[in-house]
Amino acid sequence: MSDASVVVRVDGAVGHVTLAAPDRLNAVDVAMLEAAAGGVRALDADPAVRVIVVSGEGRAFCAGADLSVHLDEGDLDGTLHGVGAVSRAVIEAGTPVLALVPGVAAGAGLSMALAADYVLVADDAKLVLAFGALGLMPDGGATSLVVANIGRARALRLALTGEKLTGAVAAEWGLVSESVAAEAFSARAVELTAHLAGLAPRGTALTAAAITVAALDLDTTLEREEAGQHELLRTPDFVEGLTAFREKRRPTFGA
Repeated sequence: MSDASVVVRVDGAVGHVTLAAPDRLNAVDVAMLEAAAGGVRALDADPAVRVIVVSGEGRAFCAGADLSVHLDEGDLDGTLHGVGAVSRAVIEAGTPVLALVPGVAAGAGLSMALAADYVLVADDAKLVLAFGALGLMPDGGATSLVVANIGRARALRLALTGEKLTGAVAAEWGLVSESVAAEAFSARAVELTAHLAGLAPRGTALTAAAITVAALDLDTTLEREEAGQHELLRTPDFVEGLTAFREKRRPTFGA
């Protein structure tokens, strides 16, 4: 099962959902998000699949939403809901989900990566909550996922400054599960995939669900984020942020 820009496949006990738009660093649109969420759900329903690997083709995981094309309100709302749908599918999967991040994970891309049960990053990967530069707030569950992983102070630091973390620092902070040298990334990904595929399925599902429920209120988080983002997507500040992004300049908000 594949969309032109999302590849979903099964290789033995391993299910793969690959964002396949490397020419734009796997920046996502509504169709890609729908395909990715559907792919995760389909693989989770397949009893032969023991681990789901979510990755991006090429050097990036996902650079966030595709802002290079004209977006009307329907596109914006569809992207907002689509990111939440991917994160929900990943978080609610009973099958363990491994996110592989060798390079950029920005904005919605970082949200989707952090939804996974295990996030492997390269030491030199670049992770950033890029929403503030657009006059927006984090979505896709990120407002809870980041806080659950690294606490309120550091979450606000990332959200308000747009600071880019290397994979090594992200692992040191606890934002992601593990960081390895770029040259060791592929081999470690293979090891982790095999390890997760070999775990007891029901025990793993109940363990992940219990830990997630203890750390997250997913329904409330997504509802709050989507309400806030719906409002922000209709503000002059978002128009300015998007224009500045396309013109490669710093935005001037509140003008």
